[in-house]
Amino acid sequence: MSQSEPAAGQRAQSTDSTPSGVWPAIAGRRAIRRFADRPLEPDHLERILQAGRRSGSAKNEQPWGFIVCRDRDHLVELSRLGPWTDHLAGAAVAIALVTPDPAAPDAPLSIMFDLGQSAANMQLAAWELGIGSCPATVYEHDLARRLLGYPADRHCEFLLSFGYPADPAQFTAPLKRGGRRPLAEIVHEERW
Repeated sequence: MSQSEPAAGQRAQSTDSTPSGVWPAIAGRRAIRRFADRPLEPDHLERILQAGRRSGSAKNEQPWGFIVCRDRDHLVELSRLGPWTDHLAGAAVAIALVTPDPAAPDAPLSIMFDLGQSAANMQLAAWELGIGSCPATVYEHDLARRLLGYPADRHCEFLLSFGYPADPAQFTAPLKRGGRRPLAEIVHEERW
């Protein structure tokens, strides 16, 4: 067992000075798109991948596969997969999230929900480690398949960029006004 994964029945402990616990990560996390020019610590990358792997999934199908990309030239190529994917070029790591094709006739309806849980786990684990992240939506699917080499029966709709932030103050900066709608606007009791 690696240091990144707690033993069964034990909680993961934060080993650095970043806030510990789920709620601070949920309430404080924001998209980081500018990264410092330094690689991720190997145990940090492993923790992020373990967080994705340990995510829940419908019927324990675990429909995901992850392609870890670190080569700078490859990251620059991946940054051309869509109009809002520039942040991939400056990341320490991009992780391509690969699933069975959700549009296939026999695809379970839960694929994208499961993938979202896995991605959120990875981003929250990264935040706790002082690592920023940002999702990137794939618009150029043929290019993605060529650059990432996944099989014909697989699909890649999203990548996540990860890296230590270029400006570490982003972790403690106040949240921007108007970032989330109030609960009263989105919560309904019993019926809409």
